[in-house]
Amino acid sequence: MVTRTAVAALATCAALLAATGCSSSFGSDKEPEQDKAGKQNLTVLIATSGDAETQAVKAATAAYAKRSGNTVTVEVAKDMNQQLAQSFAGHKPPDVFYVNSDQFANYAKGGSLYAYGDRISDADDFSEQLRASFSYNGKLVCLPKDTSTLGLAINTDLWKKAGLTEKDYPKSWEELKTVADKLTGNGVTGLVTSDEYQRLGVFMKQAGGWLTDADQKKMTADSPENAKGLAFVQSLLKSGSMKFAKQVDTSWGGEALGKGKAAMTIEGNWLDGGMKLDYPDVKYAIAPLPQGPAGKGTLAFSNCWGVAADSAHRAAGVDLVKYLTSAKQQLAFADAFGVMPSRTSALETYAEKQPAAKAWVDGNAYAQGPVTIAGFDKVLSQFNTDLQSLRTADPKKILADLQRNGEQAIVKGN
Repeated sequence: MVTRTAVAALATCAALLAATGCSSSFGSDKEPEQDKAGKQNLTVLIATSGDAETQAVKAATAAYAKRSGNTVTVEVAKDMNQQLAQSFAGHKPPDVFYVNSDQFANYAKGGSLYAYGDRISDADDFSEQLRASFSYNGKLVCLPKDTSTLGLAINTDLWKKAGLTEKDYPKSWEELKTVADKLTGNGVTGLVTSDEYQRLGVFMKQAGGWLTDADQKKMTADSPENAKGLAFVQSLLKSGSMKFAKQVDTSWGGEALGKGKAAMTIEGNWLDGGMKLDYPDVKYAIAPLPQGPAGKGTLAFSNCWGVAADSAHRAAGVDLVKYLTSAKQQLAFADAFGVMPSRTSALETYAEKQPAAKAWVDGNAYAQGPVTIAGFDKVLSQFNTDLQSLRTADPKKILADLQRNGEQAIVKGN
């Protein structure tokens, strides 16, 4: 019989795992006994963007099952972080699963992930930036399943209506301000984007700043460069040529673009699938984000294919991941639901097939990866809350608070 204390401890671990890296090995230091059977039963947990992604993953795992003789069951998570935390705490995790970059360090620190990077002979086909995003204590833990960057999406009909041409696509902050002003009016806002660092952070990067140093050992948030980036955004917000998505009664930049409430937005390549599904008649183009005082800047996003440390099917799980991250399969996923391959070789093929995505593809060469420090997701959540009031708040105060909160997280997370 499980004691009440043990139950409480497990519940606490489930609640805190995503935020603190609570160990999945609670109550046991033993390595899980590995299944030696020739045919094994694997479970895969995914957080899906829609039916297209779900069906693509199921088709891929079915093809793998036919080839390998293993069986694979794909489940779609309703709340990925909660379900993973509970499964880790209860020692019954899925064998293979999506891991978001903002939770990766929490899971890695907690011992929930099986580090299989040293079993991937061609790991260098994934960019250094992507490998760094999913490395912990110097080890590549899991392979990135795809990649995304941000670009400037432009409603071409509204652009032409304002008397602008492709030559007017903004290449600098000054040009962005000029065209945003010109496009604003009659129910249209020049630039609409989300009120979060995952979009506004591009301006910090373009100004020469970022949240941490390259090694993620030191906070660099409270800097003149970051202040300059946020001050520029604030100037656009005050002029009215830029608004946050919720200010125009939309949930994200793609909806604002599709409904004609935004002439421009800052979004990643997932925009393509959303526009095709919800606004198939809206014409748009993707341009590189305008350069700031320090040059080009965009952000990179990815998930990785995690294999559970508590899995009894580690070898089979890694074998499945190898299949799912092959160049052929990544290109199939790209065709099915719009993601960009994380393999450099496959990305080159994707670029040839998708010339309209050139700005997103090119962004991989200079994109800033996410902060992957255990517990830092809470810091970023507070930063996003503070950014909601950027129009009237003091950017330096917002960054000072981020600096303080981040320094505390680094002490605890490293």
